Amino acid sequence: MDLQFLITAFFTLFVIIDPIGLMPLFVALTTGSTTRQRRSIALRAVSIGFGILVLFGFFGEAVLEFAGISMAAFRIAGGLLLFLTALDMLFERRTKRREDQANQPDIDDDDPSVFPLATPLIAGPGAIASMILLTGETNTTLEFASVFVVLAVVLLIALTLFVLGGLLERALGPTGVNVVTRILGMLLTALSIQFILDGLRDVGALPY
Repeated sequence: MDLQFLITAFFTLFVIIDPIGLMPLFVALTTGSTTRQRRSIALRAVSIGFGILVLFGFFGEAVLEFAGISMAAFRIAGGLLLFLTALDMLFERRTKRREDQANQPDIDDDDPSVFPLATPLIAGPGAIASMILLTGETNTTLEFASVFVVLAVVLLIALTLFVLGGLLERALGPTGVNVVTRILGMLLTALSIQFILDGLRDVGALPY
């Protein structure tokens, strides 16, 4: 198995899903809940988000073929989407937008696990695009399966941060969360450009 592919998959999904950035939002959404209720909400949100992303990982490429969209075109479009997400992270626009989504009224205000946690905060457009891109770049069944293992690891990290959210938020503080988000945004910028270059190479626009 290509270790570089595993590292790329992990960083892509970790940066896009951004468990560290979601942690303070989870804490805010579950204010007033007991520890047991928070654990239940966290588990439910992560499970639903995982199911949505697995679904797109398995059938996303088939949907593209049905719509007549090539993987090269989707790589370029996905790379552009990830690039815009990276810019939002670097200039703090993403955090503000997520906070706005978190503050939208819902039918059941006591249970934010489905909306807005599972979707669009965990399984948002960027995460969905990343799953389709990563599974589309696999060459073997083992590599294909490894994408879902990496996804599970990232979401397990998210679940852990949710459960320990109160402690970690106090330890990092607003400045610490901001610094980590900026660093992840820089990494995502480079990864998004790589997706675009791969797409251009697939259509013969680049000689190498």
